[in-house]
Amino acid sequence: MFYFDVTYLIFIIPCVVISLICQVRVKTAFSKYSAIPNSRGMTGAQAAEYVLRQNGVTGVSIERVAGKLTDHYDPRTNVIRLSESVYASASVAAVGVAAHEAGHAVQTAQNYLPNKIRSAILPAARIGSGFSWILIIIGFMFAYRVTSPVGLYVLYAGIILFSATVLFTVATLPVEFDASRRALKCIRETNLLSQDEYKGVKSVLSAAAMTYVASALTSIMQLLRLIFLANRRR
Repeated sequence: MFYFDVTYLIFIIPCVVISLICQVRVKTAFSKYSAIPNSRGMTGAQAAEYVLRQNGVTGVSIERVAGKLTDHYDPRTNVIRLSESVYASASVAAVGVAAHEAGHAVQTAQNYLPNKIRSAILPAARIGSGFSWILIIIGFMFAYRVTSPVGLYVLYAGIILFSATVLFTVATLPVEFDASRRALKCIRETNLLSQDEYKGVKSVLSAAAMTYVASALTSIMQLLRLIFLANRRR
């Protein structure tokens, strides 16, 4: 009853569709501009180094990591990890993705406030991600089968924990958008790429940004659904 009620169709299915569309868009944009070499012959690793240097950031390592679109910046070790399709690639897409990850390193170096807020939320989000659904499932089981309010208390505790993960996905949005803004600003102001190549980078980063919007929207709608079900049961 909890898993297949009509609220799943109302709250979740539209978000799943939006998420799939966003994933298709980012993969399409990345594939398109991965096939277009940039005029500088600059690899992703070199682009990341360039953005760091232009912002006066030092002490950041750049490493190759397995997979596709697995690029990320690890603030704990101060390392930019670029996927195999980006690290040594001299494509337009590779420059864009690498510059974006370098933007995250610049945020850390410059103590970007939204980044610090997201980092502060992370421990609670990890706990919520690991334990919230256990409590939610147990809470619903008791709430539907036992007249005692204990089930609802457990359910609400799970929802509160899940709220931390939702808050984290929302806090991620300004961080991701700002990293792309920094990357595009550096590329534009230093004339790193041609106008057409710049538009390609912008297309790739814009498509990637929408996946974070879709993720946040899905989390919010899931939270609203849980609150609705809990209140209905109460």
